[in-house]
Amino acid sequence: MAEAKWDRPPGLSSEKSFVAAFDSDSRKTPVRVAFVTRRTSPQVKVRDNDTVMTFPEALFRGLVATEILTLVLIVLALAWNAPLEERADPLQTPNPAKAPWYFLGLQELLHYFPPVVAGVLIPTLVVMALIVIPYFKINIQAEGLWRRNRVQRLRMLAVVTVAFAVFLIVLDVWAVLVPTLLVAGFMFYSAANPQKPGRRLHRWLSGKPLSFWIMSWFLVQAAVLTLIGTFFRGPGWSFVMPWSGQI
Repeated sequence: MAEAKWDRPPGLSSEKSFVAAFDSDSRKTPVRVAFVTRRTSPQVKVRDNDTVMTFPEALFRGLVATEILTLVLIVLALAWNAPLEERADPLQTPNPAKAPWYFLGLQELLHYFPPVVAGVLIPTLVVMALIVIPYFKINIQAEGLWRRNRVQRLRMLAVVTVAFAVFLIVLDVWAVLVPTLLVAGFMFYSAANPQKPGRRLHRWLSGKPLSFWIMSWFLVQAAVLTLIGTFFRGPGWSFVMPWSGQI
């Protein structure tokens, strides 16, 4: 192995080493210049890497998560029974006739909006949003919503919130209005004094991008509609209390 050395300039600390050597790890070797040979790969070995290889690390983690979920479902199935109801009889339809729980939110929307809006327009917009929103953080904007143009964005949020609230009040859609106002309230709270140190919740919310707020509104809305359709709808799709025994 051949080495080449240079004279140290005056005033330079003796701890600095300017040595040319043959090596493939420029971090392990305490030199400033290294010649990579043909039979080695020019790589830098690090310990604080935030990413992992897709195979086998990420695949192994996915398999472990799948096995854990399977075991949890088996335990739940052994602990709680899920008996089937009687065979369907077209002459005796149940009242109310409810869809499966994962469709109850959509069925709840049919109670407030026309079928074209609740059954076609809204599901299409939701599916498109679920496809596009995950890419917001990577390709569009990853910084907090209030980092730039705070006043203009606050005005826009206020106008959108008031217009949407008036629209829902006119249609008497309180199941959508309440979650919307709740999410909007947290958005206004996160916009208050974003540059000043505040509480932990405020600091956490103030750094969230627009995609976080849209997805949060969608999840809260879906949960509220599903809970109402499951526990608060009785005969004739009337609003009842869960403990009344009419569900």
